[in-house]
Amino acid sequence: MRIPFSYIWRSLWARRLSTALTVGGVALVVFVFAGVLMLARGLEAALVETGSPDNVIVLRRSATSELSSQVDRATADVLEAESGVARGAEGRALLSREVVLVIDLFKKKSNALGNVSIRGVSPRALELRSGVHIVQGRPFQFGTHEVVVGKGIATLFKGVALGAELAFGGDRWTVVGIADAGGTAFDSEIWGDVDQFMQAFGRPVYSSLTFHLAQPGGFDQLKARLQADPRMQYVELKHERAYYQEQSKTLATFIRTLGIIVTTIFSFGAMIGAMITMYAAVVGGALGVALAALLSFERISVVNFQSFSEIGFGFALSPGVIARALIFAVVMGVVGGFLPAVRAARLNIVNALRAS
Repeated sequence: MRIPFSYIWRSLWARRLSTALTVGGVALVVFVFAGVLMLARGLEAALVETGSPDNVIVLRRSATSELSSQVDRATADVLEAESGVARGAEGRALLSREVVLVIDLFKKKSNALGNVSIRGVSPRALELRSGVHIVQGRPFQFGTHEVVVGKGIATLFKGVALGAELAFGGDRWTVVGIADAGGTAFDSEIWGDVDQFMQAFGRPVYSSLTFHLAQPGGFDQLKARLQADPRMQYVELKHERAYYQEQSKTLATFIRTLGIIVTTIFSFGAMIGAMITMYAAVVGGALGVALAALLSFERISVVNFQSFSEIGFGFALSPGVIARALIFAVVMGVVGGFLPAVRAARLNIVNALRAS
């Protein structure tokens, strides 16, 4: 014979404060867990779509990112003369010499300093990145201290509106445009003239080179030819989109790992709190448990596995995030409630009635 749901509900209502605190603690941990998953997934979505499948990025061999890469001018000259690089209307190579650096700007909400990537580019950059569009103002002029700010930067940071002046690299730079990159990583960058950035920061070499393939399927052939060139031994070629996919995996894995460690620690606290609350309920409600058993309710019904799913919490970002959050909530509910439930099921009926 199974325990009626109304009995379970009345029992929870009688201890509504401790029940609410327990459920709230578990829900908070699940919320943090789901938030970490959503953050990692959002990062992957932004980076995976960055770049073009027909663009190639050139980095120093063994460099993990553009920030740690160095490519000299001689290498750029070799690539500009390479037949595998696409040509524009004027017959010039569709190649952008680029430098990537990091500066600090104040955030709008917290007024705290945050890191912002700045990218110095060549005149062909917008042709290479067809998904980047100027939505306010105009493109910056090469040879000047003008910059274009990504939409994400304009939303999050202070002092980056049209006409504003930014101070970095010992110079002042005027914001002349706002760019929309369709939610990709370029939305979180500030673009300017590569030569002006390098001069301001005293940097003699580029971070990377990006070019468009002359033939969409010619990457492997071009890579093999350049690897055989002694002048190209210190660099490696990657599909631009593949490079950003690698970056997303690294960052997302770090976020997930850190988040799982934090939520695991929090979950132990939540489960211990649930155990304490439920043990107290068993002790305080010993008479009710004994009467339930005396009325021939099965002991397995006192354990009541069905009630654990009530703690489930989900966020409607993706089926994967929802599933993981639900599983995490159920595991915490099972671990936190199983031992007190077993204790209640094994309660001696006679002793419980006498004690009450």
